[in-house]
Amino acid sequence: MNSNIIGVRFTKIGKIYHFDSKTLPDVQKGEHVIVDTARGKHLGEVIQVLEEAPPQPEGGWKSVERRATPRDLLLQQSWQAKQTEAMINCRARASELRLKEVKIVTAEYNYDGSRLAFLFSTESEEKVDLKSLKKDMQQIYPSTQIEMRQIGPRDVAKFLGGMGACGIETRCCSQFLTDFSPISIKMAKEQGISLTPNEITGMCGRLRCCLIYEYEQYVEARKSLPKRNKRVVTPKGEGKVIDLIPMSDKVVVLIESGTDRPQHMTFSREEIEPWDELEALKRKSQAPCDRHEGGGCTCGKAKKQENRN
Repeated sequence: MNSNIIGVRFTKIGKIYHFDSKTLPDVQKGEHVIVDTARGKHLGEVIQVLEEAPPQPEGGWKSVERRATPRDLLLQQSWQAKQTEAMINCRARASELRLKEVKIVTAEYNYDGSRLAFLFSTESEEKVDLKSLKKDMQQIYPSTQIEMRQIGPRDVAKFLGGMGACGIETRCCSQFLTDFSPISIKMAKEQGISLTPNEITGMCGRLRCCLIYEYEQYVEARKSLPKRNKRVVTPKGEGKVIDLIPMSDKVVVLIESGTDRPQHMTFSREEIEPWDELEALKRKSQAPCDRHEGGGCTCGKAKKQENRN
């Protein structure tokens, strides 16, 4: 049963926002709608029609106003064509005001031109004062509501696009990532990736988003493999684990016994056994019977021990 909650996206590779579509119960994926947002009315594309409603946000759901008309779509294209000019004007004014720590990344009109948002980034950790810049831009565009919105380095890279640090023609953030997941150094360590900044840092100057792609698979694969420096028994003798190849389910072992000099050999998980567990079983099998304290042994272990001797 339709929940009347739909997912709407405002840009091609953008986050999906949920709205109440009870005013348009027959709305379908692929249609364009006008929705009410915290930043005014915007035009977006319906990406999802949810069968079950997600948890309601604080303040309730924003509503769908109506379907977008062909005129709305043409109007949006018309205002989008003016965004570059607005961005250039804002950059020029920021330069005149000597706002060196502020970089105007892009400008965004809503579909009818009633709102104009300037997206900026800054390397300063302190809050920057853009009141003068906003006031000046409001004078240039008196019939439009001006907004100054700060974005992070990952969003900057997403807007600018370009080649990724790995050589892919279009960065992941500009190609398909709609949300930025938290990334940590631990993810690189778990996958055995070099911690050299060039190896783990993206064009945005932050840890690469791709570090999370296979992280869970590596974590799961390592659970069934022995840890580094653990002693194991292999078909070639005893040795110490010096490296893991999780995705191949293999380990690299330094064989120290049965050879003239230590050798590095690779074994699958099925070919190795933990040395400490085998030693514990060996000691247990050689120990005297302790099940019949104060009486004779009836489990047969004493006889087995005598036969070995």
